[in-house]
Amino acid sequence: MATTDNEPVRQDNACRARVVLGIVGDKWSLLIVRNLRHGPRRFTELKRDIDGISQRMLTVTLRSLERDGILTRTVHNVMPPHVSYELTPMGRTLREATAPLLEWSIAHLTHIDAARAEYDTRADTQPTRSN
Repeated sequence: MATTDNEPVRQDNACRARVVLGIVGDKWSLLIVRNLRHGPRRFTELKRDIDGISQRMLTVTLRSLERDGILTRTVHNVMPPHVSYELTPMGRTLREATAPLLEWSIAHLTHIDAARAEYDTRADTQPTRSN
């Protein structure tokens, strides 16, 4: 059995980790976590800063991250009332763990776009084979 940090990794834990990776690995969750890196943000700030996310998807993703203990939701009793979201200690460790991946993604966007365009051009010009 494999070990990490001197503790055995049980097969059922590895399978359960896949569930967590599915939750935090979707495109919106990591962008939300990244946008909370400097502290609490309001819903409208997150919506404005995360290009392409719908209000419904932002709501669903925020609830999921709150349920998983990644962020906290605070209702401020001011007039008019507003809600803010902030990373929990566990959420901050997630941000630290995923920051290199997000930075890599940003740094390589143009390379990925070029590779896709080249691939698509090649795929469009290759003859199809028949059996």
